[in-house]
Amino acid sequence: MSVRARRLLMSAVVGAALLYIFFKGMDWAAVGQAFARANPIYMAGVVLATLVVYVLRAWRWGYLLRPLARVPFPRLFSVTLLGFAAGLAVPRAGEVLRPYLVARHHSLRMSAAFATIILERLIDLITVLLLFFLYLYVLPMPAAQQQGPALDVIKVAGALAGLAALTVLVLLVILHVWAGRALAILNRAFSRLPRRLAEPVSHALYNFAEGLAVLQSPGKHLVAIAGQSLLLWCAICLGIHWTNLAFGLALPYHTAFLIVGFLTVGVAVPTPGMVGGFHVAYLQALTQFGVDHATAGAAGIACHALSNLPVLVLGIVFLWREGLTLGGVARITEEGGKKEGQHLIAGASG
Repeated sequence: MSVRARRLLMSAVVGAALLYIFFKGMDWAAVGQAFARANPIYMAGVVLATLVVYVLRAWRWGYLLRPLARVPFPRLFSVTLLGFAAGLAVPRAGEVLRPYLVARHHSLRMSAAFATIILERLIDLITVLLLFFLYLYVLPMPAAQQQGPALDVIKVAGALAGLAALTVLVLLVILHVWAGRALAILNRAFSRLPRRLAEPVSHALYNFAEGLAVLQSPGKHLVAIAGQSLLLWCAICLGIHWTNLAFGLALPYHTAFLIVGFLTVGVAVPTPGMVGGFHVAYLQALTQFGVDHATAGAAGIACHALSNLPVLVLGIVFLWREGLTLGGVARITEEGGKKEGQHLIAGASG
């Protein structure tokens, strides 16, 4: 069995285990009743919010790429949807596929394009943690919120995660703003490695630093990216809020800030389609408000489906337009971090 096949099998096993946890003790009759009562207008709204989210993702990615290349918005939108759709079938595929597709059509080094994806994920994390902080420490906590030791643990975990994210952001800023000094120090460290390892690592790091060029953009550009990120995550939270309303959960909009924090942890588990991790996280988040198991489970299933099925359908269309297959996506993902992957991109660009 290949390494790729073993990874996919392992992710499937983890997803199945999480689904078992999610479904354990589920009252299926009550789940069916929850779906029967669900408001279709709010559920349609979740689909609309999902499409808006990917428009905003593509728009922001264009700003992150702008110091490297001007990529037309239609191209950004199709590649963004294709990347996230591929990630539903092959865990982490989008992180490699998106820079691969942009690099081969716009004369970019893949390592530089990949750096914008890393920066994008970091900005997302910081934005989620900001909303999480606002919920826990600034905004009025809803009466339904259950108090106790669990809430104290959540507050501490959120603070530590925020500190870690800001530390990484500072390190990336140092890597780019003081690239010469930082890379010189790293090169001295790499010089102790065998030459066949040191040279590729050093070269990749230089290209990666190039992809962080947006960090030296004018303040106006950076403020725009921050604004885009807030709009993006507010749209994601709107989809969560409408899902809850569809199932009769009259929770304030800002409770979605807490739920999205739980989901960020859940989807970090690499499973096909984020299955299992998303569901368990959504269920655990709603238990913070005393929601019964069946209604919370139904809401989690609906939110996962409505926020991913439109992406999957449109992604398949764009996959066909690119002339790619899921097997090709898996191969690109596996080779993306290897030297062979660099040759693959060079050949595609030529």
